[in-house]
Amino acid sequence: MKHTDLYINGQWRAGAANLRFDVINPATEKVITTVASAEIADADAALDAAETAMADWVARTPRDRSEVLRRAWDLMTARLEDFADLITLENGKARADAMGEARYAAEFFRWFAEEAVRADGMITHAPGSGARIVVQHKPAGLAVLVTPWNYPAAMGTRKIAPALAAGCAVIIKPASETPLTMLALMPLLAEAGVPPGLVNVLPSRRTGALVDHMMQDPRVRVISFTGSTGVGRKLLKGAADQVLKPAMELGGNAPVLVLEDADMETAIDGTMLAKMRNLGEACTAANRIYVHDAIAEEFTRRLTAEMSALKLGDGSDPSVDVGPLINADTCDKVAGFVADAVAKGATLECGGTTPEGTGFFYPPTVLSNVPEDADCVTDEIFGPVAAIQTFTDTEDAIARANNTEYGLVAYVFSQDFRRALQVCERLEYGMVGLNRGLVSDPAAPFGGVKQSGLGREGGHEGMLEFMETQYISASW
Repeated sequence: MKHTDLYINGQWRAGAANLRFDVINPATEKVITTVASAEIADADAALDAAETAMADWVARTPRDRSEVLRRAWDLMTARLEDFADLITLENGKARADAMGEARYAAEFFRWFAEEAVRADGMITHAPGSGARIVVQHKPAGLAVLVTPWNYPAAMGTRKIAPALAAGCAVIIKPASETPLTMLALMPLLAEAGVPPGLVNVLPSRRTGALVDHMMQDPRVRVISFTGSTGVGRKLLKGAADQVLKPAMELGGNAPVLVLEDADMETAIDGTMLAKMRNLGEACTAANRIYVHDAIAEEFTRRLTAEMSALKLGDGSDPSVDVGPLINADTCDKVAGFVADAVAKGATLECGGTTPEGTGFFYPPTVLSNVPEDADCVTDEIFGPVAAIQTFTDTEDAIARANNTEYGLVAYVFSQDFRRALQVCERLEYGMVGLNRGLVSDPAAPFGGVKQSGLGREGGHEGMLEFMETQYISASW
């Protein structure tokens, strides 16, 4: 928490209007500190700095850029404990979860250090004209990055690293609930060799006005956003005015399909990971759990036992498994989902009662016999509630899993690999976890279909989101 001001052109600034806002610890509801709130003039200063810095960065060799990113990985890896502490403080997640995020966040620097030297083009011979077709990938331009509160480190590095690898400068707008982690990353990037102005951080309470202003600047060519589908739609409309390149990682409503031949241990472990990673406050979190009727009773009993055994409390305590939700509104929304499901006929297996006292806590909860018209089936829960439904016909389960506007990730559990892959291919999702409750990996193209977004983050594709393809027709 050493730095709580805006980070522009490698310097800490109070901001043009000298405005500040509070950052709250969700476990104690106490103010951690205040952070500078950026205004339009600050955005303009950041854009100017980014434009200047990018001119030099583009001229560097891919290997030079790669070495800077590799040093960033080294430095962040050496400070994982510090980042985990900060993540838990402002986000609330349990210590083990925070360490997992810090490690995952750092890995994007290593992965894109390796990808920076692999923006491969091609030369081919046009069969009709005889001309040579020369294709290369070039940096797209300045990028505006807008990140959510649920992964205050990883959602930033997942965008910063590929942008820098591609040769772009960035302005990042972190979530107002969790700006401290991204600010703490800036001295580390400077130490790694990132030049002033290449990465700028603008916390602000005026997110909409600030981002809209930057998107209207002709120097900005990429808008990368992680967050709700509703906000993503608005940003896409704004991007259309300037024909910006959008990278949108939006909401999810992830189904879990547990087929009758699933290994029970694998299915329970995978479902727990898919549901409870980050307290369920993740777009990849298991939202609808479809279990074959033949094994539903055992599955429900074992999942309930696992969920009931989790310890709820302040995430700074290493013995705690489940920390608080991010704020009171989220807590109320999750409680509302449970109340709605029970009122419509669902069975409450465990949890379901908001504890008294300080902090935005909600207990791990299991619902069985959840009806199709329950709100938690059609909407993203974003909390520690496992909603179980049953099926007897796999075709029906696939149809129900696909019956949503979202298409980010799905999970399938089965010991019949051939059958499982057939099910995976019929699911309308950008990602599928097969006998796994975790799909996020810096080496893989993360992203969804339908209303869950456009583009991919991670993998080789993640860097190409910040590049444009240029074709040169030549004869020699």
